[in-house]
Amino acid sequence: MGIRSFASLAGLVYLVIGIFGFLPGLTHAPPAGAPHLAFATNYSYLFGLFPVNLLHNVFHIAIGLWGFLASSSLAASRTFARGVALLYGVLTFMGLFPGLNTVFGLLPLFGHDVWIHAGTALVAAYFGFAAALEVTRVRRAGVKSEKVKVYEDRPHA
Repeated sequence: MGIRSFASLAGLVYLVIGIFGFLPGLTHAPPAGAPHLAFATNYSYLFGLFPVNLLHNVFHIAIGLWGFLASSSLAASRTFARGVALLYGVLTFMGLFPGLNTVFGLLPLFGHDVWIHAGTALVAAYFGFAAALEVTRVRRAGVKSEKVKVYEDRPHA
């Protein structure tokens, strides 16, 4: 999978997850003992596992749209991957500490969100910082040979 494919796929996943967070059949009431949120609009657990609220769902949709838009170029895709890696790394860290794990009562970042954010950060870090640049295969017109020259796909300035 290339960097642009990652941006597109991550965009699709986060867009769908953000929309799913608004669907009553896929969300459940918070369990007894769940942390209190000052912003409790649409506070629920997606699939009964992942705490979400209105702001959390909107955030997921925004990340999804960013991924789709970024997938149009290699440079934008790499920037998206790097940004997601850093952002979700910070969210993972915040999810481990009381007070920060609700962003002061605004967003739920605790429970299973911690490991899903960590996984997202690790995969995005690979595509943002370690993955090789994609290549495009170009075949010259009129050449009957099966040999193909490979050129690096460079971002447009």
